[in-house]
Amino acid sequence: MAAELDGGPRPDIGAQRAELGPLLGIALRPGESWYLIDSRWFKQWKKYVGFDSWDMYNVGEPNLFPGPIDNSGLFTDPEIQTLKEHLIDELDYVLVPTEAWNKLVNWYGCVEEQQPIVRKVVEYGLFVKHCKVEVYLLELKLCENSDPTNELTCHFSKADAIATIEKEMRQLFSIPSEKETRLWSRYMSNAYEQVSNLDSTVQDAGLYHGQVLLIEVKNEDGTWPRQPFPAKVSGFSYSCRESPSQSQPGICGLSNLGNTCFMNSALQCLSNTPLLTEYFLEDKYEAEINHDNPLGMRGEIAEAYAELIKQMWSGRHSHVAPRMFKTQVGRFAPQFSGYQQQDSQELLAFLLDGLHEDLNRVKKKPYLELKDANGRPDSVVAKEAWENHRLRNDSIIVDIFHGLFKSTLVCPKCSKVSVTFDPFCYLTLPLPLKKDRSMDVSLVFAGLHRRPTQYRVVVPMMGAVSDLCEALSKLSKIPAENMVVTDVYNHRFHKIFQMDEGLSHIMPKDNIFVYEVCKSSEDGAECITLSVYFREKRIRQPSTSSGTVLCGQPLLISVPKHKLTLDHLYNVVLEQIGHYIKFPLTKEYSSVCLDRGICNGSSGSCEVEEMEHQDGDEEGREKASQPESCQSEGCAHDLLGKEGQHHKKHLFTFSLVNSYGTSERNSITTEGKLLKLNSYATLAIDLDPDTRKLLFDEQESQAFEKDASMLQSQKKKTNVALKDCIELFTTMETLGEHDPWYCPNCKKHQQATKKFDLWSLPRILVVHLKRFSYNRYWRDKLDTVVEFPIRDLSMSEFVCDPTADPYVYDLIAVSNHYGAMGVGHYTAYAKNKVNGKWYYFDDSSVSMASEDQIVTKAAYVLFYQRRDSKQHIAPSLPAESELASEECDGMDTN
Repeated sequence: MAAELDGGPRPDIGAQRAELGPLLGIALRPGESWYLIDSRWFKQWKKYVGFDSWDMYNVGEPNLFPGPIDNSGLFTDPEIQTLKEHLIDELDYVLVPTEAWNKLVNWYGCVEEQQPIVRKVVEYGLFVKHCKVEVYLLELKLCENSDPTNELTCHFSKADAIATIEKEMRQLFSIPSEKETRLWSRYMSNAYEQVSNLDSTVQDAGLYHGQVLLIEVKNEDGTWPRQPFPAKVSGFSYSCRESPSQSQPGICGLSNLGNTCFMNSALQCLSNTPLLTEYFLEDKYEAEINHDNPLGMRGEIAEAYAELIKQMWSGRHSHVAPRMFKTQVGRFAPQFSGYQQQDSQELLAFLLDGLHEDLNRVKKKPYLELKDANGRPDSVVAKEAWENHRLRNDSIIVDIFHGLFKSTLVCPKCSKVSVTFDPFCYLTLPLPLKKDRSMDVSLVFAGLHRRPTQYRVVVPMMGAVSDLCEALSKLSKIPAENMVVTDVYNHRFHKIFQMDEGLSHIMPKDNIFVYEVCKSSEDGAECITLSVYFREKRIRQPSTSSGTVLCGQPLLISVPKHKLTLDHLYNVVLEQIGHYIKFPLTKEYSSVCLDRGICNGSSGSCEVEEMEHQDGDEEGREKASQPESCQSEGCAHDLLGKEGQHHKKHLFTFSLVNSYGTSERNSITTEGKLLKLNSYATLAIDLDPDTRKLLFDEQESQAFEKDASMLQSQKKKTNVALKDCIELFTTMETLGEHDPWYCPNCKKHQQATKKFDLWSLPRILVVHLKRFSYNRYWRDKLDTVVEFPIRDLSMSEFVCDPTADPYVYDLIAVSNHYGAMGVGHYTAYAKNKVNGKWYYFDDSSVSMASEDQIVTKAAYVLFYQRRDSKQHIAPSLPAESELASEECDGMDTN
């Protein structure tokens, strides 16, 4: 789509809010087209029009003008325009419907030669329908049976029918319509399974990202070149790799089907939960499947899980591919149907709930009224709550995983106390928040010939921009009041921060540049600060359009108001960029210098003519009145191109532009007169391509120095004990203003105090460490090392039931997450119930592990088994020396 400078006529800001508000809230409908917009541009637009109530104070300010829609930040390569992997909705992009997109394009236009990113709404789910925009299409590799090495990559929607793929393959490989064909999917290096139902969708067929599909053409004699695939087992096709020798039961990897490491990690933890696995291996589930539970999944999740567990514990396979299990999960939980990275804990929560409802022994749930405690003893209220829970929920999952919370709420006005007891399936424990945060910023100095310098500063996690400046001032010795903090994006200022703005607005991926500026000159005169962008002019070619493209690093320059002429501006900019002007210059730019008028031409000296400045530059006139020698290779005064004896050509010209740098407000041609510009007005420097190539050292213009703070090791992270997290969980807190409690006495919502306690704990205690934190501007992963015991975890001190038996637990499994939020990799540690040894599960690879490997900053979900389940306790773990000498027979350790 061609660029539109400022788009078409825009309605006023209030009308824009009114027109787009309702459109952004409409529901997704299957088959509709929605558009991706880089969240940085969209947030800038929201600030410009005051879309959110808290942003109304800056509405319409020119420096907030968003310019044309720019999605370049979403692409791995802006030229190819391929989406980056692992983009996150709302954090990296926003989705808008077609009508909203058309309005925004009409008002603001699009960046030149950038194609819109349009995607279809796809419906998922079997019973509960769920719509979502399919941001990432599925990549399949297509080949022909006669030449399987010739793979062609194509992209399809998960809602596409297999028949659509077959039609595409017939076209690609020129197969006549009258020829009979079959499709095969490859799931291992040289193993194929027939895809027989052409009416099924890509999603239902269980095809995954990067999978190979092969089309086979029937021979003239009526036979098929390929042999038929063996019959499926029990309706579930789990692709398995037979071991050369017998494997240890349960020591079985799971193939990664395309970003499914999160699922594999969760499954390995559940697989190595002895109480649950024995239930399925002994076929006890068959008599308890509840096919009619409206909250369940017709027993299909339980059956799929049982088949998978039997494969993993058969002792015949080093790894299996859980494709049909994933397909079943995707049918009932659309959020897991695609092939984007997901969360292992969220899958565990779904799976435990799904297995419970599929195996619920209660066929008809009775209606029960909740009773208030009304001062009754805790033991009575807790017993009543648990019995009521079991009247509606009775399954192997409740037997093993469910415990009871005690929740106490106190009204701050009337002191009303409300006590309730609620069942739980896992504990989500908060981690102590970091108080400080390291930020890498680049400081751009106002002085001559100094490269920008990178600093690493430590600032308060919830601090303000002023805290950043103070920390940087201590390292750089530049006064904090002379700093302006900016977010530079695509060669322009995406945002210029105010000193009182919160640092939570700055995300780790933002490019933060801090500029040294002056509020006043040495003589006390008032200065104004101007934004300066660099633009390269494009000359119209037969196949391209003309225009300008932003390039280089933008500048913030301070100029005294009484010196604000084109001449002085020209000189200041030259001084600022002097360290990356190339020398020697051609004749056209010869005898020039960037060292304040001191020159060294071919004769070794140069007379600098007096400039007809109107800015009272006494020093310049004094220097111009006498010849001086210097050791530089050129002279900035000649580059000014004034009415001197040399008449040299200008390196560049100025234009007054919008804050995006794309549309000109007017050209600046008046010379020798004071310019009337507001602070933070934006000027553009227009360079023709030849001048830029000839004079500017691109490598040097991007170069920077590194301060010693960048080389210092990061502050050693403080480890946290698991018990500290439990104490934090049970600490009293005050509810937030957006999450109040309705007090039945006051008859209104109050910010009550709330406290959680543990009343009873389950036989298998699942502990979820809350490593991912969210707010409106910030999403982060806490990589604090939580020190948790492998054995002898005593929970009795946290259980408030005075009659409870001792709660002592031993660790049996850990789900790990490596990497940042939204990306990364999941693995698992688990203790085998047969031999009592620890193993590391990394998708299809399995290797022996030792206890000292388990406690890391990657630990995310912990599985503990209570010691009172004596009949299920695994043998004691052998000594480390004994472990080191043993081999893992029949294991795939690649």
